[in-house]
Amino acid sequence: MATRAERLARANRVAEAALDRKAVDLVALDVSELTSYADTFVIATATSDRHARAVADAIREAEVAGGSQPLGIEGYDEARWVLIDLGDVIVHVFQEEVRAAYDLERLWSDAQSLALSELASPSQASPAQR
Repeated sequence: MATRAERLARANRVAEAALDRKAVDLVALDVSELTSYADTFVIATATSDRHARAVADAIREAEVAGGSQPLGIEGYDEARWVLIDLGDVIVHVFQEEVRAAYDLERLWSDAQSLALSELASPSQASPAQR
């Protein structure tokens, strides 16, 4: 089981990879007290299916470079909602309308928001991070 510092480092690595591919509205939620299958959710928005796949590819590449492999990737072909299972960190890359429809931030509103270091500049951060 990863320590909190290790989970935050992984979430920051994922966020940096997503931001490098121009993902927007990044949010990280600490769900460790709410569920047994993950400790952190990272949620990002992509502007198209091609963009969602590019963001997912960047996250996978960052994990491989960090010495680890995703446990699974779902939704990659359609790329409206790509879910990347990193074990303790689950990444959701949504197209905007799908993110609005599922509204994970509302569903997991009891989760604490995590600051994603200084990776997200004020112009790229979600309103919750500003």
